Amino acid sequence: MRIIKLDAIDSTNTFLKEISSADVIEDFTVVVAKTQTNGKGQMGNVWSAASGENLTFSVFKDVSFLNFEKNFYLSLITALALRQTLQQFNVPKLTVKWPNDILSADKKLAGILIENVIKNNKLVSSVIGIGLNVNQTVFKNLPRASSMKLLVGTHFNLDEVLETFLKQLKIYFEKLKNEETDALMQAYNDNLFRKNKPSTFKSIEGSTFSGFIQGISNNGNLLVLLEDNIIKEFTLNEITLMY
Repeated sequence: MRIIKLDAIDSTNTFLKEISSADVIEDFTVVVAKTQTNGKGQMGNVWSAASGENLTFSVFKDVSFLNFEKNFYLSLITALALRQTLQQFNVPKLTVKWPNDILSADKKLAGILIENVIKNNKLVSSVIGIGLNVNQTVFKNLPRASSMKLLVGTHFNLDEVLETFLKQLKIYFEKLKNEETDALMQAYNDNLFRKNKPSTFKSIEGSTFSGFIQGISNNGNLLVLLEDNIIKEFTLNEITLMY
């Protein structure tokens, strides 16, 4: 496994995509940056982290074995690998907020951004971007954010946390290659934030409504039980969970 460590970069995802498009690179090549000047989040958001206190990195993965219609499993197994990693470091009350934020109780610890390379309607490779709050203790204007250090009371070695996650990611990729999709889906649904609890959602039009999260569909959409006792399926672009 090749690990490239950088002091500063605009985005580890962008950097890894550029070098992978220019040359053949080793599977599980990792790019880690102390500082990201333009870190990416879901839906065009920005991921902000204090320099040298957290993990901001991207992993290159050959995913040509996976059918395109199952691409959500990349997000699913990355979230499960992150959750398992944090559990090993005794972070409490871990859940996955759909689609792939990692929470401790209702505090956000980590986010994931996966960017796929597709050719002829087939998956070729993925760049898996991770932002994980490790040792940062001050989050200005981010009341929902927290870190491993704040939650456990321990200062963590960044390399050790990264190594643990990469081991878990490899384990979960093997499960996916072995087509253990039912077990992976069950594990994801078992750890889903606010599952079977009354929740408020905001639609893309700006209106709010209530419902109960039931789980996710086979293509990664959120299944919500609405007031009229109908289960409706929503894509990431259609709703936001308010919490």
